[in-house]
Amino acid sequence: MIENIRESGENYLETIFILTQNSDGVHAIDVANALGFSKPSITRALGILKTKGYIYIDSNNHIVLTESGYKKAKEIYDRHQLITKFWELHGVAHDIAAKDACRMEHDISEQTLECIKKYVEQHNK
Repeated sequence: MIENIRESGENYLETIFILTQNSDGVHAIDVANALGFSKPSITRALGILKTKGYIYIDSNNHIVLTESGYKKAKEIYDRHQLITKFWELHGVAHDIAAKDACRMEHDISEQTLECIKKYVEQHNK
């Protein structure tokens, strides 16, 4: 697990990261819609991420990842993509592989992740 935040926080960071890649500005409602949570739940979670220094809210109410927030979000996203690819290489359908990767990405050890990375690099040609 990424240091200092729980699985739910990691999911919020990853979602903000993904939304940021496809938009000029991300608002709390965008995160709520993407995750299927209520706006009050998102507001509370964003407050925690803000307190921990992972995000800030700009003058247009856009959620912006800080440098450390971006780094953690990208790490979570990369883990997700790697684990998804690993399962796809083993014949698992993309939707199922991505869903399973979402659960695994938070608890997998660095050693296991490195083995998965080597496997994907060797077999993804």
